[in-house]
Amino acid sequence: MKVSIKRPPTPDAENEPNLQEIVNLKLIESGEKERLKELLRERLVECGWKDEMKNICREFARKKGRNNVTLDDLVNVVTPKGRASVPDSVKAEMLQQIRSFLAKNDLDKMP
Repeated sequence: MKVSIKRPPTPDAENEPNLQEIVNLKLIESGEKERLKELLRERLVECGWKDEMKNICREFARKKGRNNVTLDDLVNVVTPKGRASVPDSVKAEMLQQIRSFLAKNDLDKMP
């Protein structure tokens, strides 16, 4: 598979793309992936999730000492908490947006 920083992986001729790859490619080609990412950012800011994650990072840095914290440390601490604390309403809205996109593009009927 060919990989590029600016484009999703391009399947080799002998390998058929799977459903996830097809959907990801359609999302990127249509610009829908960027729109969904922006919508997600907005919703996470609106519900206070982003501020909550900042506070977790700050508290961790205070406890460990600012000069002793690496980006990897923060990622390892914040990622599980961040994923677990995304409000169900935001998850539901994003899922509905993705389902609508799939239905509009007849991708919801694929095996």
